[in-house]
Formats: sequence, C-alpha cells, structure tokens
Amino acid sequence: MAKRNVAANSSFERTSLASLDQKLALAKRCSHEGVMAGAKAAVVATIASAIPTLASVKMLPWAKANLNHSAQALIISTVAGAAYFIVADKTVLATARKNSFNPPSNP
Repeated sequence: MAKRNVAANSSFERTSLASLDQKLALAKRCSHEGVMAGAKAAVVATIASAIPTLASVKMLPWAKANLNHSAQALIISTVAGAAYFIVADKTVLATARKNSFNPPSNP
C-alpha cells in the first residue's frame, strides 16, 4: 500500500498531469479559434450566396419558376455550412500544427 502512495505522488506523475492539463488547454484554444473563424466565414458566405440567389429569383424566369423559398434557403444554408466546416477544420489543423512546432513553455 505504501508503494502506491509514493508512486502516485512522484514528480513524474505531477509533471505528466501538468502536461496533460496544458495539452487540454491548448486543444480548447485551438477548437475555440476554429469555431470563431468558422462562424465568421459562415456569415460572409451567407451574405455572399444570399445576394445572387435572391437576385436571380427576382430577375431570371427559370429561377423564379423553379426555386421556391425552400430551395433558396437550402442553397444559402448549404454554402454557409460548407464554409463553416471547411474554415473551422483548416483553422484547427493550422493552429495545432503551429503549436506542435512551438510548444508552450512550462510555467
């Protein structure tokens, strides 16, 4: 029983727990940056796809006849969703790659 207490309180154990906490904090920061970048990209993509979609429905006879409100919403939301996931994924990967080459210093 005494050996377990010594092993649990060893400096290696504390170092690995600190390292794990540091890695967890870094992962949270990477994912937060990805979410924020993805949300910004989704807003821009929504505006960039809504304007031509709505304009084409007003001006083009084919679009007016074939694109109802559901189709218009589907086009716009698909572009926004794709932009979100692409940018968020690229941001998380870029941040993780940057942090793997430049690990944070120990406190």
